[in-house]
Amino acid sequence: SKNKMQQEFGLTYMNKVRAKYPDVPGRADYCVYWFRRAHNSLKEGGRAGLVGTNTIRQNYSRVGGLDYITEHGGTIVEAVSSQVWSGDANVHVSIVNWVKGQAPGTKKLTRQLGDRLDSPWQIHELTCINTALSPSEDVTKAQSLQVNSNSQACYQGQTHGHKGFLLYPHEADEFFQNDPATREVVFPYLTAEELFASKPPCPQRYVIDFHPRNIVEVSRYEPLLRRIKNHVLPVREEAAKKEQKRNEEALLDNPNAKVNNHHQNFLKRWWLLSYPRPELINKIAQVPRFIVCGRVTKRPIFEFIHSSIRPNDAVQVFPLPDDYSFGILQSGIHWEWFTERCSTLTERFRYTSNTVFNSFPWPQTPTKKHVKHVAQAALQLRNIRHKAIARHSLSLRELYRTLELPGQNPLKDAHEALDFAVRNAYGMKKSDSALAFLFELNQELAKKEKDGVTVIGPGVPSDGIDLAELISEDALRPVNFA
Repeated sequence: SKNKMQQEFGLTYMNKVRAKYPDVPGRADYCVYWFRRAHNSLKEGGRAGLVGTNTIRQNYSRVGGLDYITEHGGTIVEAVSSQVWSGDANVHVSIVNWVKGQAPGTKKLTRQLGDRLDSPWQIHELTCINTALSPSEDVTKAQSLQVNSNSQACYQGQTHGHKGFLLYPHEADEFFQNDPATREVVFPYLTAEELFASKPPCPQRYVIDFHPRNIVEVSRYEPLLRRIKNHVLPVREEAAKKEQKRNEEALLDNPNAKVNNHHQNFLKRWWLLSYPRPELINKIAQVPRFIVCGRVTKRPIFEFIHSSIRPNDAVQVFPLPDDYSFGILQSGIHWEWFTERCSTLTERFRYTSNTVFNSFPWPQTPTKKHVKHVAQAALQLRNIRHKAIARHSLSLRELYRTLELPGQNPLKDAHEALDFAVRNAYGMKKSDSALAFLFELNQELAKKEKDGVTVIGPGVPSDGIDLAELISEDALRPVNFA
């Protein structure tokens, strides 16, 4: 990956590689350069096959490698979109065989389903294998919509950067008792694992968040600052020294080399979280609750979180308080777009705001009746979840695993009812492919934006709909906290 390349090969080497292939996106995986090099080395009619990380079919890596191959005369003739690596590393890989030139006839695309070496396989025979290595509708060319990217409706949670910023409840309670003012800078902190695995779902720790205070202002909270000074400052000083040494080596080799000041910047504000996400915190302070999902997840689980809770980096945040927005995001329609447009970590899906959220087209002509229908179905689904969790002492993860089993299931029925309501809001027929419909809508909206036509973005449509009517009261709240 991008980060490991620099750690293992050094900045000097990576600068040379990137100078050799300047049009490969900087966030592409290392193997992408080898796909590019292999294709450039082929003569017309020549064939190649490589194993790569399973992200070669996604986003930046796909653009730098497989897109380049097919745009420069290559045809993918056989591929494994994802399979469990047979070695010790807990990763999934992709395998691609291609020819430089035309290759008529049937192509075979396979995929391993699951995380075990003996997991079953899915096989597709196709006339063409797309660069996403997907048998589904090719949505790789979907465009980012300005109405989405400007909506301030999708954020990554806070990155604390060091465990010294985190407090267990008994530790936080001691600080609160000694100085009640510490509550001004200490907050319940939710991770994705706590969201999925806790019974009931709730934060297990607090976070010390001094932002936006400067070093003089945080001196007011001396015991907390002393903790950060003792635990965090030495680590950040050491990281900054190592970074400076790498930069000096790179500049010695090339005075014009690109260097990083990542850890230098952290050191300048060592008392603050690595990424406190002030824009996000400002947004969630304006709403009673907000929507989250795991940034890396296997299952379509979205939930409302009370605004007193700070979301961790492993959580994707949507500062939308209404049931209609929740229904759209929780729907199987959005999940299909999510899983086709995202990147992956092994067999888990990683929500990426730039490729998933920014390109996802929201319903353009929903009536007030449609909006209320989606909101009601969303509320009903959450009611079923909350009752099952309380009655049977289940985590959200355990509850959603029941959807993977055959037979009747009230949660499955609730999801189907929600999907029906969302399809109606889009004007989508039962026989329509959700991906094909969304891709066509994406292209239509992108063209409208280019022509200066207003389109509807994330959230409740403003015409004739009272937002307050769509905001119910349920939300995940801190439990058993000081």
